[in-house]
Amino acid sequence: MAQCAQSVQEFVQDSFVPMVGVLCSEEAERVTRKNNLSFTELLRPFCRLMSEGHIRDPNNQVQVVKNLRICINNVVTSLSTPPAALSSAKSRLLNEVVLSCQPQEGAVTNMIIAGNYELNFSATTPWFETYRENFLQSMPPSDHEFLNHYLACLLVVSSTEAVPVEQFLKLSQEQHRIQHSGDYTNPKWFIPNTLKYYVLLHDMSEGDEQRANGVYEDMKQRYGSQGCYLLKINTRTFPAEDDEQIPDPWSQYLNRNNLHSQDILEDLSPTVNSISAAGEDCHQYTEKDDVSNNVESHPLQLNPGSLPPFTDDMKKDSDNLAGGAGSHGACLTLNDHDHIRQFIQEFTFRGLLPHIEKNIRQLNDQLVSRKGLSRSLFTATKKWFGGGKVPEKSISEPKSTCGLLYPPEAPELQIRKMADLCFLVQHYELAYSCYHTAKKDFLSDQAMLYAAGALEMAAVSAFLQAGAPRPYPAHYMETAIQKYKDECKTMVLAERCALLSAEILKSQGKYSEAATLLIKMTSEDSDLRSALLLEQAAHCFINMRNPMVRKFAFHMILAGHRFSKAGQRRHALRCYCQAMQVYKDRGWSLAEDHINFTIGRQSFTLNQPEGAVLAFRQLLTNDSKQTATQQGAFLREYLYVYKSVMGENESSLPQLPLPCIQSSLTRVYFGHERRLAQGEKQAATHVSLDQEYDQDMAVMWCHLEEELVASANRGVVPGSFQPTQCCLNSQTDNLRQPLAVVEEPIIVELTFRNPLKVSLALSNVSLLWRFSPAGVSSVKENTTEEVTQKEDVISAEIIPEFHMCPEETKVARLRLLPHRTGQLKIVGVVYNLAAGSVGETASGQHTLELMVVRGKQDLKVQGPRLNQTKEDKMLVRHGPDLRLDPIITPPMPLLEVFFLQFPTALLCGEIRKAYVEFCNVSGVSLCGLRVVSTHPEFFTFGRHATTTTPTASTSAEIGSAYQTCAATSPSCSASTEVLVPAEDFSQPCGVMDIPVEGSTLQPGQSTQLPLWLRGPDQEGVHEINFLFYYESTDKGNKMSHRVLRHTVFICTSRSLSVQASACRSSGPPLHSLDGGGGGGTLVFIDVENINLSESGVREFHIIQVSSSSQHWRLHKCINPSKDKDCRLTSRERAKLCFRATRCPPHQDATRDGKKFTFADVNLGNERVFSSSTPCGDFFFRGCRTSGSVMSSRTSCSTKSHSCVPAEDRTSDITNIVKKCNELDLNIIVIWKAFVVEDNRQLILEGQLHVALQTIGKEASSLVPRQESQEMMLLKFKSEVPPPFVIPPAELSQLVKTHLHYPETYTHPFTQDSLCLVPVTLTLSNCSLAQVDIIIDMRHMDTCTESVEVHSSFCWVGQTQYKLQLSPREVLGLTLQACFLQAGVYNLNTPRIYAKPVEQDAMCETSQQMASPAFIIIINSS
Repeated sequence: MAQCAQSVQEFVQDSFVPMVGVLCSEEAERVTRKNNLSFTELLRPFCRLMSEGHIRDPNNQVQVVKNLRICINNVVTSLSTPPAALSSAKSRLLNEVVLSCQPQEGAVTNMIIAGNYELNFSATTPWFETYRENFLQSMPPSDHEFLNHYLACLLVVSSTEAVPVEQFLKLSQEQHRIQHSGDYTNPKWFIPNTLKYYVLLHDMSEGDEQRANGVYEDMKQRYGSQGCYLLKINTRTFPAEDDEQIPDPWSQYLNRNNLHSQDILEDLSPTVNSISAAGEDCHQYTEKDDVSNNVESHPLQLNPGSLPPFTDDMKKDSDNLAGGAGSHGACLTLNDHDHIRQFIQEFTFRGLLPHIEKNIRQLNDQLVSRKGLSRSLFTATKKWFGGGKVPEKSISEPKSTCGLLYPPEAPELQIRKMADLCFLVQHYELAYSCYHTAKKDFLSDQAMLYAAGALEMAAVSAFLQAGAPRPYPAHYMETAIQKYKDECKTMVLAERCALLSAEILKSQGKYSEAATLLIKMTSEDSDLRSALLLEQAAHCFINMRNPMVRKFAFHMILAGHRFSKAGQRRHALRCYCQAMQVYKDRGWSLAEDHINFTIGRQSFTLNQPEGAVLAFRQLLTNDSKQTATQQGAFLREYLYVYKSVMGENESSLPQLPLPCIQSSLTRVYFGHERRLAQGEKQAATHVSLDQEYDQDMAVMWCHLEEELVASANRGVVPGSFQPTQCCLNSQTDNLRQPLAVVEEPIIVELTFRNPLKVSLALSNVSLLWRFSPAGVSSVKENTTEEVTQKEDVISAEIIPEFHMCPEETKVARLRLLPHRTGQLKIVGVVYNLAAGSVGETASGQHTLELMVVRGKQDLKVQGPRLNQTKEDKMLVRHGPDLRLDPIITPPMPLLEVFFLQFPTALLCGEIRKAYVEFCNVSGVSLCGLRVVSTHPEFFTFGRHATTTTPTASTSAEIGSAYQTCAATSPSCSASTEVLVPAEDFSQPCGVMDIPVEGSTLQPGQSTQLPLWLRGPDQEGVHEINFLFYYESTDKGNKMSHRVLRHTVFICTSRSLSVQASACRSSGPPLHSLDGGGGGGTLVFIDVENINLSESGVREFHIIQVSSSSQHWRLHKCINPSKDKDCRLTSRERAKLCFRATRCPPHQDATRDGKKFTFADVNLGNERVFSSSTPCGDFFFRGCRTSGSVMSSRTSCSTKSHSCVPAEDRTSDITNIVKKCNELDLNIIVIWKAFVVEDNRQLILEGQLHVALQTIGKEASSLVPRQESQEMMLLKFKSEVPPPFVIPPAELSQLVKTHLHYPETYTHPFTQDSLCLVPVTLTLSNCSLAQVDIIIDMRHMDTCTESVEVHSSFCWVGQTQYKLQLSPREVLGLTLQACFLQAGVYNLNTPRIYAKPVEQDAMCETSQQMASPAFIIIINSS
């Protein structure tokens, strides 16, 4: 139970107090009415004694009476027997008392933490205490007990009476008649000889004080000084001044029965009749509840229609009940207050307590004499406890449903009467003995009502005994309650018993037993009682040592339901709100829905629309498990409440809970949506809201944009650079305000989710925004209703209808069109909300029309969580997200790009000509048009682009994509050479300037440019991305540039495979120069048709082989085939052989400039200019990376050795050694393919590139597939790299050897047995460093194979040479070979060792690569 203002002892004592009646003359009542009070009301605040009283028990022991309170009431007669239940008037009074006592705002609350529950509820329940106090005071008197019978009667007469003594006599006779005539059943009197106390009331303001004193003296002579009193009041004769503070102790007693609040009267309105009905016929009320419960679908569901309306007559009755509002005790002074207090004390100590003491003695004597026992009741207690024989009763004694009815003079009743007197004067030990004795007698006589009363008071007396000699007998109370309820059918007495026992159990910490007792007392005959007891049971559960939180909440729900049935809506709402703390966000969705629904209805009925709206909002926002029908009912209730609220205040738009906006999925797009294809024109893809965001792609686009910005700013990216983001979402960088352009739309994509199982109908959906013009600090606010007045600022698109199916997630795209520059902030969305289902009848449609509400939802986008500092990691902090706060900038140019004749499928290396159209669709000129791509080798605009308009036919049908001419020399002839500066094709960082005429596009201007495409070298589907860059001619804008994206997918299929290799020619250097200067090299090219005829290709023709290099060139084709061209069908191969020579030094080459020699060897009847567009463009764009590597190698090799430190010479020697084997020759194979498509033949053209970097190493045109990298073991300690050693294979290439000798030699061996043949050994230094050479002419005897081959000849003369060759030096040595007989001999036997001068180790040159030098010796004899 909740905390009480009184202790349990004070509560029990105040529940049973001596009762005193009052009979007043009319004149006395007139005197007290001057203070707006009756006589009993005048005395009520002073009825508690401040001092102690004393009495003596039958053993003459003094008993102290502390804190005694008496109850003084007017004597009101009644002819009918009081009912077992409370009357309708008393029931109504109790209902009003509870209704008038509401929890105060700011009252003390309890905070309880039980597990993971945090509950905050009222610590006290003053309404329950008030109900309990009024209930105990309003209990009807009963014959089985005497606690609420009158012990004394005050006879009050005014001193202004003509003959006061005669008035006292009349009042005395009236009291005697009421008590002894038998005409009245109420009031009831404790004993026949009732104490009469005579009070002379003197009005000091108008009466004669001497006369009053004289009358009082006469009264003392007549009634004795202890039986009368002179009370002087109304001393004040003038109104109290403003500064004088006179206390008003009567208000707290009178206001308990008065209702002053109009809100409470209205709350009471539907309750009065039901309460009256309950008082008149409890059984009929129960039946009515049973019928209503059968109709309701849920036992806790409300049925507002069952309550009667509040009428004007009821309101008048309530006003009359409230009484006049005025000050009390206006004629009384503080001395008068003391006089009244002294009067009560005199009456109690000198009249009432002696009277009670005398009656206790008399009753004790009577009982002792009748029972034949000892004089003292205490000495007879054991005998009584032993169970004496009960006297036989006559058969004619009356009976009742509760058992035996005793006559007033019965000894059992005398014992009970004595026990009650002892209890009233706080003699609890004697009272317990009497109650215990009476209990045994009543039980033996089967007088259940009497027995229950004796059990009840015995338990209370045992609890109140000082020192607690015996434990509290709770089973006495349980037995008493059971007999009151079940056998005697007196719920009022059972309720009193339960209230007392529960309070006692609570004081002992037995909350579980108290809660069980209170719950048992709930029934259908009184909703108010059941509600209050259920609420107290809930408090018992929460106040236990281990709080039972869920039981607390459950019984609070039950209490709230019973409060609602009793018409106590405010208390019902409070109970539901307290229970909601337990069920909220705990997974009890159905219970939570019921609580919210009830809170919403109760709040709406109590004229609390904010609480109702909040409760119904929870019903719609939570993930409900209700059926579709129930959710539809919730939605209609919500719309109705909102409609009622908005009817009062239409100026502000409310926050709507439906549909749910998934703010994290909000996307913002800046600019026009991309235009679709127009005929043969294919528009640039750019960015669209239909595209999914890819983080890797965003990084790629940002990298491309950085290249463009760096190219436009002389290779430097500005520090203020921010990548362009046309579409913002939760994954993009939204820390800075985005930039939007005036007169270009801003599209906001919102994701709505309907959590209900019923459809929703939204209409007139638009965005809410705030705008601050540039340079103005004030902010303009806008709603949809103000759009018409703000069209010059922002134009907002309105979606007229937006329907959402049950549990659907749907996207809405709303547009804003800014017309001024400044700061825009998108704050929310506004729309009309209605239920989706429309009734068929006219009334249903009318209802739906009323259920449409207009409201808004705020757009609050949460930024990414911060995780940088320690505070960020400890707390949950989020950064800003400014995607909805764009800055509107001045007009910018807007570029649109269209592609014509753009292919979707190509052969590997195929060249195709297309066209691109650039259109400036804005009102601002653009310039600085550039483009960058992820595949720069895929396209080119050429060096000298033309603006010819394409025709409908393909380029293959009207001519070649190359620049060609007729071949001037037969096939397999020498090459045609062209010297081209590298600057003609160079583009920094892959960025290409688009050659627009005048470098500017005016507003509305468009231009077309040719675009050459080349299929990627690897088959498959390729994603190729273009990024176009342009600027405004008007500088100084916040937006420095704009970009346009385009993505294409090209499917490539196989064409040709080209394998190329090079080796040094074995011919003598002097014969291999061919007028070119320097040594010659053989180039072998293997070409294979790897196309599987997937695209209808019949055959490939190799029409030309070209080379491009700074140092080498293809000299001529030395292929033995005499065919004019090379034709290859599927899976066929061809091998071509070419001789390559070094390029002669160029006289006009500048120091910094580089020139490439293009050599064309045509194999057909026409020549392709490989140095012009597009052949040269694709060569340079495809070989741009390798060319930069080769140039770095060349520059590194030209450094002087003297300038290199000693520790770096090893790396220089390595470069020199490698340089002697480098070739740096790029091969371009140009082909044509004949394709049959749609019964017509097409000619496709293409080119393949092979980069020959090293002699002896094969190169291929096919891109090698990247194999997955093998997993490497993790190394925690770095290994020391081993010293670099030049491999022998590279050192063996330092020197080139050649033997010059006659192929046949005739010698007469019969004449001369020794044949000497002169042989010339030519040594060529292939490197750029000095080389030490050692030549060893001796044979290797350890090799059996060498012995067999060379056993018949040997070298004569000097057999070992040590030479030094300068860079590129050629030296010839004359040797002599001696033969002993004719035969075929291999002269290639000398072992040659070579090393750079600065290296220590020698290495033998490899002879395996040189061809055998066979000589034929012929015997002439």
